[in-house]
Amino acid sequence: MITGISLVSVWVLDQDAAKEFYTEQLGCELTNDIQLENGMRWLTVRPQGSSSQELLLMDPAHSMLDEETARLVRDLVAKGALSPGVMTTTDCRGDHARLAARGVEFTQPAADRANGVEAVRRDNSGTGSASPSVRAEAAWELRSCPQTG
Repeated sequence: MITGISLVSVWVLDQDAAKEFYTEQLGCELTNDIQLENGMRWLTVRPQGSSSQELLLMDPAHSMLDEETARLVRDLVAKGALSPGVMTTTDCRGDHARLAARGVEFTQPAADRANGVEAVRRDNSGTGSASPSVRAEAAWELRSCPQTG
């Protein structure tokens, strides 16, 4: 029986920069950093407090993709056109303030929306992130943080 999703691929342009961004700026925990025989680097992080879901920070140029497809994926990543999923927060406004102070780029500050409080942010490869009060969609932007209080 399928019980959930344990690993989500996040395409990145530079794995070292992504590792620094996700661990130092977003505060994720590094769970794996393994160089595989085929040239692929298995680099995973997970949000603090999570025990079941990890993000695989993967460079298309060093993955299972052929050279042409990897180039196309890297182009899409650079445009911010790929989205791996949804991030959850219990305090959107507080997280926005903390992350902005750490240098995280927000394209929209935390604000009240019809579905709760929402902030839109990008990682250092151009992708964003969303919370569970909004469906995951194709432009992984920190979309909706549930209202607290």
